[in-house]
Amino acid sequence: MFTGIIEELGRIARIDVGSQSGKLFIEARAVLQDVRLGDSIAVNGVCLTVTSFTESGFTADVMPETLKNTNLGSLKQGDVVNLERAMAMGDRFGGHLVSGHVDGTGLIVSREPYANAVLFRISAAADLLRYMVPRGSVAVDGISLTITDVRRDSFSLSIIPHTLTHTNLQRKRVGDTVNLECDLIAKYVDRLLAWRRGEEAEADGSRINQDFLRQHGFA
Repeated sequence: MFTGIIEELGRIARIDVGSQSGKLFIEARAVLQDVRLGDSIAVNGVCLTVTSFTESGFTADVMPETLKNTNLGSLKQGDVVNLERAMAMGDRFGGHLVSGHVDGTGLIVSREPYANAVLFRISAAADLLRYMVPRGSVAVDGISLTITDVRRDSFSLSIIPHTLTHTNLQRKRVGDTVNLECDLIAKYVDRLLAWRRGEEAEADGSRINQDFLRQHGFA
């Protein structure tokens, strides 16, 4: 589990991507202070497992599902990525609950200065936008951010100077892809309500009804 508060900007030293899987070699310092093999580090919001490390970096494997559903597959040598270690019990909780399991990607469609902030608008699929509300939380490339506005096909963010300076958003431009993780609580509530309405049960045929009972000899 993570909080969406970025600890460090890492740099891709090398990336080996095959047709279905890949391996990242990431230069870092701060997130390696107490690292052990098997630890979790969020890379652009994607929870990855440390498979080896040195004083100046670490490696992590990337499976096919991750390459398919995140922007990690498009990374190049020299690219900057957001890094955060998994949270420890008792740490301050400065962001929101972030699992490191990306729901999908979004596309930056505008970036405009506004007073001391920068306004980003990001387009996203409807099945992601359903979990977003104004003043709610979303993780963008692993950064815990507050949504300022939600439209039918996009949402907006107002980025303060500190966040812009200390994350990869400073390098993001219109047309770039970002990883999105929707609010964890919203997803669980939606799932529970769907079960209550019987939508999930109907979809997989497991709803207990008259036809089910009749087929199994109870009616």
